[in-house]
This record gives sequence, C-alpha cells and structure tokens, in this order.
Amino acid sequence: MSLWLTHPLFLPSLIIGITIVLWATSLLPEFVTALLFFTAAMMAKIAPPEVIFGGFASSAFWLVFSGFVLGVAIRKTGLADRAARALSSRLTTSWLQMVASVVLLSYALAFVMPSNMGRIALLMPIVAAMAARAGINQGTRPWYGLALAVGFGTFQLSATILPANVPNLVMSGAAEGSYGIHLNYLPYLLLHTPVLGILKGLILIGLICWLFPGQPQVPREEAISAPMSREEKRLTWLLVVVLTMWVTESWHGIGPAWTGLAAACVTLLPRAGFINGDEFSSGVNIRTCIYVAGILGLAITVTQTGIGSAVGEALLRVMPLDPANPFTSFLALTGITTALNFIMTANGVPALFTTLAQSFSDATGFPLLSVIMIQVLGYSTPLLPYQASPIVVAMALGKVPARSGMLLCMALAVVTYLVLLPLDYAWFRVLGRL
Repeated sequence: MSLWLTHPLFLPSLIIGITIVLWATSLLPEFVTALLFFTAAMMAKIAPPEVIFGGFASSAFWLVFSGFVLGVAIRKTGLADRAARALSSRLTTSWLQMVASVVLLSYALAFVMPSNMGRIALLMPIVAAMAARAGINQGTRPWYGLALAVGFGTFQLSATILPANVPNLVMSGAAEGSYGIHLNYLPYLLLHTPVLGILKGLILIGLICWLFPGQPQVPREEAISAPMSREEKRLTWLLVVVLTMWVTESWHGIGPAWTGLAAACVTLLPRAGFINGDEFSSGVNIRTCIYVAGILGLAITVTQTGIGSAVGEALLRVMPLDPANPFTSFLALTGITTALNFIMTANGVPALFTTLAQSFSDATGFPLLSVIMIQVLGYSTPLLPYQASPIVVAMALGKVPARSGMLLCMALAVVTYLVLLPLDYAWFRVLGRL
C-alpha cells in the first residue's frame, strides 16, 4: 500500500478518477466538478498549468464559445424561426419523419462543415424553433429526443467522415506523425459509412423514437411569409462567409475555431453587431464552456502525466490479442478503445491508441492501418455523455437532463456492440482489411 501512495502516478490517478466518477454520476453540477478538477490538480501540482488549463487554449473550447454567441444571434434575428418554417411544414407530419430528418440533417451537414461544435450551434436553434412550431415544448421528453438527435447525429455519425470531427483529425495526425501513414478521404468513407454511418443512423433514429416518443402537430400554414429583415440579411451573409471559410479550410489554413471566433466578435460589436451585453450574458452558457474546458484539460493531463500510456500498456498485457482468433482480437481492440474513452474522452483516445497501434498489430497479426481504423467504432460510441464533448454541448443547449443523455448513450452502445460490431468486423473482412 505504501508503494502505491508513493508512486508518482497515484495522486494524478486519484484526482482524475474522482473527477470522472463525479461526471459519470452527476453528483455535482458538471461545471463545479470541472472547477474542482482545476483546483485539485493545481494544488497537488500534478502537471504544469499550461497542461491542466490546456482546454482553454483548445480550438474546441473556442468553437463552443463562438457557437453559443452565433446561436443567440440566429435566434434573436428570427433566422432560426424562418428556417424552421421552411422545414416544419414538410418534416413534421410524423414523429419518425421528424426525428429522421434531424438526424439526417446533422449527418449531411458534416460533409460540408468540419466542426462538430459549429454544426450543433447552427442546428440547435433551428431545431428548437421547428419543434416549437410542431407543438413540442422544451423540457419535454420529445424535445429531449430532438436535442439528442442533434448531438448524437452530429458526433457519432460524423466519425465516418475523415475531416468532420476532432478525434478523426487527431488519429490522422498521429498516424502520419508516428508511421508516415496518410489517411485518404474516400477509402476512409467506404470503410466506415455503411456500418457506422448508415446502419448506426437508422438504429439511432429507432432508439430515439422508442425512448423519447412524441406526437408532433402539423403547423398551421401562414398566409404570407414576411420578407427578411435587414438584420436577418446581414446575419445570413455573415453565416455564408463563415460556412465558406469552414468548407475551404484546407485552402487558407485558418481553423474553424478562429473563423467562428471572428464571427462571434463581429456579432458582439456595438451598433454593427446583433446582440448586446445583456443578451450575451443570458444566452452564452459559461457553465458549459467551463465543463468542456475541464474535459479537454483532463484528457491532456492524462496524456502528459503518463497515465494514458500506463493504462494502454496494462490493457495490452491482459487483453486476448491472438492472430489465431481474429474476431476476438477485433473485439479486444474495440474494448481497449472503449476503456481508454473513460479516462481520456474521445478527443484523447486516438492520440494514445494510434501510438500503440504497432504493438497491437504485432500481437494480432492485423495490418497496421487496419488496427488504426478499428478504434473508430470505440471512440465514436461513448458509454457516458462526458466522453464526447459535442454531445455535452448539445445537451446543454437543449437543457437535456444527464439521465436522458446517459440512457440514450448506453442503449446505443449496447446495440452497437451487439449488432454493429460483428457487422463492422464482417465489412473489414469483405474489404480485405483483416
């Protein structure tokens, strides 16, 4: 016992473990847990301040912040309601059609917009307005279902599109940096879309309809749609510029976070902007921003302190990796990713797993590239909401209780591992990847 207490990883592991338990159980508000993590980590000096508070320097944090600001502007100017009117008359004739439309829209937008947080910020006010027109009030189970459809559709399904979310980009960068492997868009899309995109999307729609049943009302048609106001037109042009910058990031090299932040600054400018200080204070959820910074900071701390490497090497020793049993090895590698997701969250898992991929490849006999690709199913299927910050943000924007998010997380994970994992393994074999 004394050896454990004096081990250099004991105190960091204790602090990180308690933080994860508090987030997983929601015993305290999530932002309070994040603040406690910052406090304990700094007082115990488990890592330098730039590591512990690294989440505030992350582009994901600033995407969340700018997303909140733009969302307030979209709602205030009436753009959200205008878009909802255009969609609601066609997409609210049944609950199944409404849920399927939201999931499909979340997925389709990932092909042209590279930021999970940006997509959620853009979609949530539109979906909220569409729900209101269909008689679905916020704070009800059907509304929770629609908000979760945005979060889960945005994060989980976008994992099949290489540049569409942060974990994919981390994995791509780690593969290129560690092994000189450059991941290509179309082969990646072909490998993951049939099972983790299309089939998982259908299962997600079915689970939401079952767990969060609703009965939308067909909205009354308005005789004449009012012309766009000057503010709506100005904000529309601003959003067009932002979307163009996001889509063409590979040309100009300016990250989506900084484009979004620039747009948020324009939105906040006196007289020239769209929202004032009071609207900023009431509309921007600083609690969620702190929570996201805590999640990202914890993932960075896990990596920098060596906890992630220690856990990965321990899992390598105990998991049944055997070239003679390829399906068992496939299952074990997915299990390793799932286990790492608990301590590193989805953004941090690919950084560690990819660096260990060569060892996993030697132990299983799988090609190195295939081992790297297997992790996608694991990190894109969180068991708890805190493991995926975009889901956390969608839940915060929709004011979804932690229990509802955990219910859908676990239900989708169970179906994924029981049904989609064997199908994913079969698809890998059909493509000659195993």
